[in-house]
Order: sequence, then structure tokens, then C-alpha cells
Amino acid sequence: MASRRTPKLDKKQVVETALRLLNEVGLDGLTLRAIAKELDVQAPALYWHFKNKQALLDEMATEMYRRMTADARLPEGATWQDRIVASQRGLRTALLGYRDGAKVFSGTRFTGTEHAADMEANLRALVEAGLTLPQAVRASTTAHYFTLGFVTEEQGVWPLPGERREGYDVEERAARMADFPLAASAGAEVFQNYEEGFEEGLLLLIAGIAARYGIE
Repeated sequence: MASRRTPKLDKKQVVETALRLLNEVGLDGLTLRAIAKELDVQAPALYWHFKNKQALLDEMATEMYRRMTADARLPEGATWQDRIVASQRGLRTALLGYRDGAKVFSGTRFTGTEHAADMEANLRALVEAGLTLPQAVRASTTAHYFTLGFVTEEQGVWPLPGERREGYDVEERAARMADFPLAASAGAEVFQNYEEGFEEGLLLLIAGIAARYGIE
């Protein structure tokens, strides 16, 4: 009886399958065993490419970044404000394309250097505006952390566009918190209008950076 041949796998195929499966099962359900089953191979076959789940998540985040920047272009002479807005809008859009996208992206380490060119340009814009390099790093990472945190909370309500989790009825929440009128009314802002809230948050960030470091 002939032995079963294992299909040849490459890293890209594993990552593409993992990203597709992520939208079906979420981060908690995304195991190497589940990915192997989807690929119709034995789980040990994946360990040729990824020694553990974290290594896979690192590569998934890197691929998400590659896809995010594939067609991204900024006009010549873009200001530091333009760069922060464009990069964070792009990141939010990319993360929202995957179930638990923000959780996958958080805490991962890029496996390539594709991000270096954008990082260099963004830091240079901040330095040329008058910041020291440490200040520029603090400003850009704060914007990055804002987006990751915002989308994590957003996906807690909307795991994917058009898919709303149960338990986030704003009117029911307001009724339960009727003795705390400001907190009750806040639900309409916290759990709705995410697009508007994100854009306002970016404006607050930019204004804060400018005020803190005295730049325009």
C-alpha cells in the first residue's frame, strides 16, 4: 500500500490560509491543528515553517501590513499631520478586514523590513517639523497604540463589518444606568459612530502632539 504523500507547503500558503480561517473562527479558534486540517496535512508539517503560534502570528501581521501598504501612496510634500492621519486610517481599515485583526496585530514582531521605509519617512517628517527623534518616536507610537486600542474595542462590538455582537443595545444600557445620566448617555458615543469617533480621536492626537511639543 502506497504511503500518503504530504503536499509541499510554503510559508505564504500557510499564512494565506491562516488569514482566511481567522475570519471564520477568530483568534481563539485559530490553532495550528485547525490550519493543518484546512490544508489537509498533518500539524507537524507546519512546524517546518513556524515553531509555534506566535511565530505564525508574527508572519500574519507582516502579511497584513504588506497588503495594507501595497497601494498606499502619499502625495509629495505630505505634512506630519497628513502622515499620521493616512497611516492610522490605513491601519484601521486593514485591521477591520479580519476578525480579531487588532488582537492579531498587537504585540507581534514584523518578520521583514517592509515597514522601514514608511517608518523612516514618518519619523523624518516629525523631526523636520522640530521634534527630537525620541519625541518623534513617542508621537508616532502613541498614534499607533491609539488605533490598535480603538479597533480592539470596535471589534468587540463589530467583529466584522455588518456582524454586531449581542449585548450592546444602547437603549437597554441607558435604561439600566438611568441613575447615572451622563454615563447612560455616553453609551451612544462609546458603542456607535465609530468612524466619527476615530476621526475625532486622530484630531485630538494631532492637536496634543502639536501642543505638547510646540510644533505646527
